[in-house]
Amino acid sequence: MCTVGGGPDIQQIEELATKDYECLDCNNKFKAMGRRPMCPSCKSRNVKPA
Repeated sequence: MCTVGGGPDIQQIEELATKDYECLDCNNKFKAMGRRPMCPSCKSRNVKPA
């Protein structure tokens, strides 16, 4: 794909696609995307939107 003036700003796209979550098992706060996010610290799926 050819673009004029540079490609899309990846940082901006990542910020729009991710949401803040908190792990209910280890209390880790993180950003993730998808329907069933997983805590990067303890690998639990027991998370809630922060």
